[in-house]
Amino acid sequence: MEDYILALDQGTTSSRAIIFDHKGQIKSTAQKEFTQIFPQSGWVEHDPNEIWSTQASVAAEATVKMGINGSNIKAIGITNQRETTIVWDRATGEPVYNAIVWQDRRTAAFCDQLKKDGKTDLVRAKTGLVIDSYFSGTKIKWILDNVEGARDRANKGELAFGTVDSWLVWKFTRGHVHVTDITNASRTMLFNIRTQQWDDELLELLDIPKSMLPEVKQSSEIYGETTTTIFASKIPIAGIAGDQHAALFGQMCIDKAMVKNTYGTGCFMLMNIGDEFIESKNNLLTTVAWKINGKIQYAFEGSIFIGGAVVQWLRDGLGIIKKSAEVEKLAASVKDTQGVYFVPAFAGLGAPYWKPDARGTIVGLSRGTTSAHIALAALESIAYQTMDVLKAMEADAGMEIKELRVDGGATANDLLMQFQSNLLNCKVIRPNVVETTALGAAYLAGLAVGFWGSVEEIQQLWKSEKEFVPSGDPEVIKKGIKDWKRAIHATQSWNDELPENI
Repeated sequence: MEDYILALDQGTTSSRAIIFDHKGQIKSTAQKEFTQIFPQSGWVEHDPNEIWSTQASVAAEATVKMGINGSNIKAIGITNQRETTIVWDRATGEPVYNAIVWQDRRTAAFCDQLKKDGKTDLVRAKTGLVIDSYFSGTKIKWILDNVEGARDRANKGELAFGTVDSWLVWKFTRGHVHVTDITNASRTMLFNIRTQQWDDELLELLDIPKSMLPEVKQSSEIYGETTTTIFASKIPIAGIAGDQHAALFGQMCIDKAMVKNTYGTGCFMLMNIGDEFIESKNNLLTTVAWKINGKIQYAFEGSIFIGGAVVQWLRDGLGIIKKSAEVEKLAASVKDTQGVYFVPAFAGLGAPYWKPDARGTIVGLSRGTTSAHIALAALESIAYQTMDVLKAMEADAGMEIKELRVDGGATANDLLMQFQSNLLNCKVIRPNVVETTALGAAYLAGLAVGFWGSVEEIQQLWKSEKEFVPSGDPEVIKKGIKDWKRAIHATQSWNDELPENI
């Protein structure tokens, strides 16, 4: 019988399992949503036991659907929502508190204090990150400071910390293995990505005992074997990477200056910058892309808060479409936006502007403006924002982007993809397997057990489904970019203080 790799994709709203064959094609999938917990405004939690139970059940379901048992699965690869923080008791395996999710803002005031104390440069130089409640470090501190007895137990070595990957490995191995991979470690704000070690100075700054932390491993190696009863035989767990890093690998962006953009609710862009740490001058994050066979690759990361979410707003907020899929047809019914620009800064402006107090703006409206012009301007805003981040990446890296590899829901929109290609003046490539995050985890696991012999072998499997090449009038595109900059300027100035005499 044929052999397979099982990828576990533990996301923010659901747990998924996907089985891949030797050609990197999907053979079986299963998915389960789980509860989102909002104890108060700005707080987001998950139940760690529900994360585990949904992930374990979809793993079993995907294999049962195919009529295979564990002996046909050569390895398990794990990819996960990053930064989400779990602290549990080493003896009982029980969490001391719910998982605090990456979106959770409860530690924002503490992060502001760290910035006021002048810690920004220290954190960036060591971790490649900005100080933000998004990352795990301050979430761990909050649990130790606010859960009764937690700090005492942590100081005695009784508690373990992990991101979701660590928690799943702990559960699959019944507490025998406490590890994370270097990509997940690089998102904690506690890990020095230059020395590739947990950083004592940062641990002291956040008052976190080192004994809680998992051992940091490569993204592709055998960490342990499953000892649970889900599978008939023991299966090696052999690949781990955070979701965006796994997608970069799944897209086979293995050379310098290769870039992928995931178009989801927001957009995440990662650019492979090679084996040297480069500190961003444009407020991008520097992160670890992966580490394989002792070799580390770094990446720049930039994110857009509102990508596909702008289409959901057209549907739910404005009511100009009934289903998200209708936006392409509506937008295609006009030849241009008639000078309308839409800056969807609903949650502030992200990279490279970083204006958290900015708000959404539509400029250039006239009596002739219709819902179709606004729909087209909304779609174009996704491409313009992507362009802004990619130009910042090019400037920081001193490298020119030759092509953009894309994945995520909005990539099904040909109109958007073509406009993206025109704006960037480079090829935009959509792969034939769009589940690039799970695929990346499968590749990393398969490499570690010899299911695939080399990265070069995997490269041969990567195929494009459609390529978009630049077209359109360069002068029109240039004017559009200039007008977008004016729209951004209008958005930024909305919150400026007015002089008294106006």
